[in-house]
Amino acid sequence: MEKAPGTRQLKVARELQKALAEIIRSKGMAAFGGAMVTVSEVRISPDLSVAKVFVSIFPSHRQESVMRILEDNLRSFRGELGHVMGKQLRIIPELVLLLDTSLDYAEHIDNLLKK
Repeated sequence: MEKAPGTRQLKVARELQKALAEIIRSKGMAAFGGAMVTVSEVRISPDLSVAKVFVSIFPSHRQESVMRILEDNLRSFRGELGHVMGKQLRIIPELVLLLDTSLDYAEHIDNLLKK
């Protein structure tokens, strides 16, 4: 059974989410082929060494190409995080990108309910 995240984990995850959202937003939609990228959640390991970053991509048919662009830029995102959060964290966590499909699921349920 997984232990509930502590206060420090939650605070660091929240700060990482804000910082990453700002970094991605600063790249502009053009960098992602006109797709909108949202950092929906960040979960960080208890030792603060790994951060799972959940991103939501709209429109959904561009998810694959945008995820590839994001994966290719992970090192630079982590470097920029170092500049932004270097004073708060001794070590910037390794970033693992995951696709947040909750919007697609909600849309699917909505379509089923409309039928």
